[in-house]
Amino acid sequence: MVRMSRARIFVIALAVVVVMLGGASAVAVHLGAVGFVTTWWNNRDRAYPDLDTASLTPTQRRIVDVTRAEFDAQPDGTKYSEGVDEEWCADFVSWVLKESGAPLSNPFSGHWRIPGVYTLTEYFQSRHRFRSADSGYRPKLGDVMLYSTKSFFRQHTNMVLDYSDGQVTTIGGNEWGGHVRVNRFEIGGYVGLVGYGVLTD
Repeated sequence: MVRMSRARIFVIALAVVVVMLGGASAVAVHLGAVGFVTTWWNNRDRAYPDLDTASLTPTQRRIVDVTRAEFDAQPDGTKYSEGVDEEWCADFVSWVLKESGAPLSNPFSGHWRIPGVYTLTEYFQSRHRFRSADSGYRPKLGDVMLYSTKSFFRQHTNMVLDYSDGQVTTIGGNEWGGHVRVNRFEIGGYVGLVGYGVLTD
């Protein structure tokens, strides 16, 4: 008897649902997401990575300390949104940067919190700190990842913890059931990645 992993069973079940909902053409459209679904399954319990901080800047070290503490604590998202009940991925990024000594400035209010991914992208563009996904830029710890609605995350943002061998490790808020989560995935050709907001000291 051949035993299948839970991840493989999950992917097969997803394909069956897609067939039931939209037929063979829908399968073709959704096959690109299958690899990321498998990545999601493998990432669901990923631990905070062991990072070498010796070569990091003081701001980057603070980002590591802050994000590790939030990952361990897993607070409610309203901590980052100043009590507002909303999607909080951009709130998390804004809060982490504020706590790490590199606050953003909302272009409409001047406040540290930028609650929307689109406005967050415009902020980095206006500050000449945006690098498009196809620019060849190699992200570094503390950079902000920006995704469009084509992403498996949907419109989303999270932060880089590590980049090596074509793979990026990120930490983000409001991920996989409304938690602070660590993910690792292949970055080359990833559909829906708009670009990066570059960290500066």
